[in-house]
Amino acid sequence: MKTKGLFSKIWRWTKRIFLIMFIAQFIYIILLKWMDPPITLTQFFSWITGHGLKRDYVDRDDISYNAKLAVIASEDQLFVDHSGFDWKSIKKAMKYNEKKPGRTHGASTISQQVAKNVFLWQGRDWVRKGLEAYFTFMIEKIWGKKRILEVYLNVIEMGDGIFGIERAANIYFSKSAKDLTRQEAAMIAACLPAPKRFKVKPPSRYVSWKAGKIMQQMNFLQPDPDIQKVIDKSRKT
Repeated sequence: MKTKGLFSKIWRWTKRIFLIMFIAQFIYIILLKWMDPPITLTQFFSWITGHGLKRDYVDRDDISYNAKLAVIASEDQLFVDHSGFDWKSIKKAMKYNEKKPGRTHGASTISQQVAKNVFLWQGRDWVRKGLEAYFTFMIEKIWGKKRILEVYLNVIEMGDGIFGIERAANIYFSKSAKDLTRQEAAMIAACLPAPKRFKVKPPSRYVSWKAGKIMQQMNFLQPDPDIQKVIDKSRKT
């Protein structure tokens, strides 16, 4: 009877702890709709492993629409249309990974990358992928596309220890993110999602080629009214 009572007590405390954790993370998601993430695990590990932590968060209005359009063109052209997941790309990636198990082909949307970078750790384990799906769903419902894109451009790594478009613009082009030209924004986007492997300066032949492709896609995507709404094309940023 004592053992049964002990297990019952442990179960009650376990449920309370999980309830508290669920409420806490839900409140945190809501707060981040307006607040900047204090630090992400990726940023923390970059700092403690000696890669540094260079970042400057800026508001959406202080980011050039060129930068917003460039990352959409490079990373997630269906960003304004999907609800967080690009199912066609996910199916293609799964088939590719089945055929070539030694390689991995990703299909993460901008929303999924934000969920991973803000709330979770880097990796490909199933626990993290499950949590990533949950946080992606939540930020799509609570934050909306403009906020997701704003956070993405502030937290994503854009060089070795360089986080966010403002710091990247400062370091690579000696200017603010709001002043980035089309070509400069495309050069930064061309290094994603492997900024430690590909460099903005000096750019490799591949980065220069990819930047050109991104600018072509920017020209194609820009007339879309849904794209213009998300990147605030009507404003002078």
